[in-house]
Amino acid sequence: MTAPPLTPTTLGPRSDLSQVFELAQQLRVDSVRASTAAGSGHPTSSLSAADLMAVLMARHLRYDWAAPDNPAGDHLVFSKGHASPLLYAMFKAAGAIGDEELMTTYRRSGHRLQGHPTPELPWVDVATGSLGQGIGYAVGIALAVRDLERRSSRVWVLCGDSETAEGSVWEAFDKAGHHRLGNLVVLLDVNRLGQSGPTELEWDTEAYARRVEAFGCRAVEVDGHDLEAIDLALTTAADGREPTVVVARTVKGRGVAEVADKAGWHGKALSEDQAERAVAELGGVRDLRVRGPRPPDERAARPDARQAGHVELPRYEVGDEVATRVAFGAALTALGARPEVVVLDAEVGNSTHAEDFGKAHPERYFQTYIAEQQMVADAVGMAVRGFRPYAATFAAFLSRAHDFIRMAAVSRITMALCGTHCGVEIGADGPSQMGLEDLAMMRAVLGSTVLYPSDATSAAALTAAMADLDGISYLRATRGAYPVLYDGDETFPVGGSKTLRQSPDDRVTLVGAGVTLHECLAAADELAAEGVRARVVDLYSVKPVDVGTLRRAALETGAVLVAEDHHAEGGLGEAVLSALAADAGRPAFPHLSFGHLAVTELPGSGTTGELLDACGISRTHIARAARALIVR
Repeated sequence: MTAPPLTPTTLGPRSDLSQVFELAQQLRVDSVRASTAAGSGHPTSSLSAADLMAVLMARHLRYDWAAPDNPAGDHLVFSKGHASPLLYAMFKAAGAIGDEELMTTYRRSGHRLQGHPTPELPWVDVATGSLGQGIGYAVGIALAVRDLERRSSRVWVLCGDSETAEGSVWEAFDKAGHHRLGNLVVLLDVNRLGQSGPTELEWDTEAYARRVEAFGCRAVEVDGHDLEAIDLALTTAADGREPTVVVARTVKGRGVAEVADKAGWHGKALSEDQAERAVAELGGVRDLRVRGPRPPDERAARPDARQAGHVELPRYEVGDEVATRVAFGAALTALGARPEVVVLDAEVGNSTHAEDFGKAHPERYFQTYIAEQQMVADAVGMAVRGFRPYAATFAAFLSRAHDFIRMAAVSRITMALCGTHCGVEIGADGPSQMGLEDLAMMRAVLGSTVLYPSDATSAAALTAAMADLDGISYLRATRGAYPVLYDGDETFPVGGSKTLRQSPDDRVTLVGAGVTLHECLAAADELAAEGVRARVVDLYSVKPVDVGTLRRAALETGAVLVAEDHHAEGGLGEAVLSALAADAGRPAFPHLSFGHLAVTELPGSGTTGELLDACGISRTHIARAARALIVR
């Protein structure tokens, strides 16, 4: 559907509502045109929110479309990311993109107007489309803007009614209310229809309002197609007093009689004939340009690396017994000398030792309580604003936030995560507390770095290294205290490893990390007493893995045994096997003996020693498996 040549008309920041109506109709027309041209998309979800977005961008959104990096500007998060036709129609109305790009590249391969928005577009802060996440991100951005940058910027979120069935939405509302985030405004598009039928509450806006208010937020109910009511609601919301949710009753497919409030039209583009009729019904193609309110003139307040003080990492004596989680907390505290470093906790900071940072730098320490999804969402929001977030909890509970971590990778976010209390090593707490899947989960995240220190010195060094890594990094820390293996001058490059025992007579290579490295060392001593030399590799970098060292060890010893306190799938064993994989379709090591010890049964409670032995990853089992490999 090609648009006829039109003379652009510019709407100023105080356009009257009759002009805003025309803008809303243009947003609807362009949403229909773009999705029909692409042959897919969500036009009806876009039509319901067009009036809300028209009022917002023309009269309330303080944003410089020509300078999206202006730190004083407001933020707009499309939590209902499937309404991307509406968002891209807004970009066109702002003059950020042209009609040709909208009509010929939307949802096409190799182009930036993807089916759901991503930060490949400079006007998009975070990728959305996995529903229930946008409000959480907005809370994180609002916290960063208000408490870290000390700015007056507002954060606006368009949220769909269907996604309020996600618990993460209410985690976000709870934290918005707890922090009294008066710079946060959520526009809840209550259009009644979900993907496969009516939503849970349909048009019961009073129920939505009661729920929102129960979490400490202000609710304002409006007719989502009454421009005057919307304008008044947004004016009220922008007073900064408290987090506000504009609960807007809308009609899905508004303005197009063939699809308005009709089930079965979610995620379905109109046909060419239907689109022609819809455009005519909406008053035809327009070319309005919006010049909304500009950001205030505020001095830059973002973190400046030039202001960083000296980072003095903790040092430990070889042989002292120190938990890696303790070293993590001490290293975090030292990193507080860097003003961009912030730390987030999920109410276990006294166990992860994240609270050590909080005691030293309370203004950059954020408590999310037991809300791991919101903890990661806050970290994402703070990363959007240029901060370096570290978020820590038990390794087992990070799995609850996996979708947020996955989407953070889609957003190209840089942040550091730490999971403590991993594996059966934690002992008597039992399997509900044992992170046994976290290495697999984090290795699978696009572009991730996965680190697993075995002593306090390496834990401190690797914690500091994460502050300079791009993308999502993860550090796995054990609960118990183990002997320090390295002096304070040792370095731990990401992608490396350490060979702790080595000789020309080695007959087997033992590979471990964390608690199993100490078990491997003990097993090597046991084998040495029998006259069998074993090489021991500390695989502290699980991703990227030290391919060179592992291949050399395999060639020189002929046998490799991996022991890990993790399930067999996706952890150290598979990382090592990937390094030893065949080249050019031929076995790289045709005579290699390989063994893998991991947690393969459901563990219970017990002491650390009892559980390591019961799961077959103790020094006794490692020595026994090594002997069997050598005999082969």
